[in-house]
Amino acid sequence: FWAVEELGIKDTLPAYKDPNLTPEDLLTGVCFAAGGVGYDDLSSKTASVPPLSEQLREFKEYANRVKAMLGEEATAKFLANSVVLIVLSSNDIANTYFNSRLRELQYDFPTYADILVKTATKFVMDLYTVGSRRIGVFGAPPLGCIPSSRTVAGGLERKCSDKYNQASQFFNSKLSAGLNSLKGNLDASARVVYIDVYNPLLDVINNYQSYGFEVANKGCCGTGTIEASVSCNKYSPFTCPDASKYVFWDGYHPSEKAYKLLVSRVLTKYVPELM
Repeated sequence: FWAVEELGIKDTLPAYKDPNLTPEDLLTGVCFAAGGVGYDDLSSKTASVPPLSEQLREFKEYANRVKAMLGEEATAKFLANSVVLIVLSSNDIANTYFNSRLRELQYDFPTYADILVKTATKFVMDLYTVGSRRIGVFGAPPLGCIPSSRTVAGGLERKCSDKYNQASQFFNSKLSAGLNSLKGNLDASARVVYIDVYNPLLDVINNYQSYGFEVANKGCCGTGTIEASVSCNKYSPFTCPDASKYVFWDGYHPSEKAYKLLVSRVLTKYVPELM
């Protein structure tokens, strides 16, 4: 997670489940994320990973481990001054709703977005109850412009899908409003911030050459049109020799260079709001 490197905290963010985790790691930041998790438990089930509730359970366990080290009063201060970043929703919207149609057959998108936002705001309040007071919640990226969406829904020319992008924008507006509505329930010191990643990433995609990229509509890995995650690695046929020329690594995820660029822009804008 490039945020900790950008902030100068440490080079990498270890997983909370790492068996080699040290006491220092607990106090300088850990990662509870799992690939494929969504606000919707069906997203997690489809990806064969534990649901979001498991991350909350682990966070509570983490708080107790810190308390055993620092004591109750110091832990309360530690948690209140620590930044928690929530990066979810892409799997829910792109995969669970549109690509698999598992939820599209049940709900229109506004209804589904409301369900996601309700879960998101509850999750924020659950973290607040544990002791978090600096919470940044990322919105959805321009999902219509990721390579896999271009392939599935962008027509023969693989253009950005307006339907997917409009869904991202609709969800983001609902999420931002939902987070704002929480402020009356929080103490004055709390900071719950909506983080826009949609516009910064869309800017990079639309103006990729000015950022030093050569390709924005395909990923580096494999064919660059659909593969993602474990199906995509350096041994995949057709994988490019230099991922830094691509905005996307695979059909779904930005490249390391793009991630670093986005993290730098996002942190510059939003970290002051979280402090």
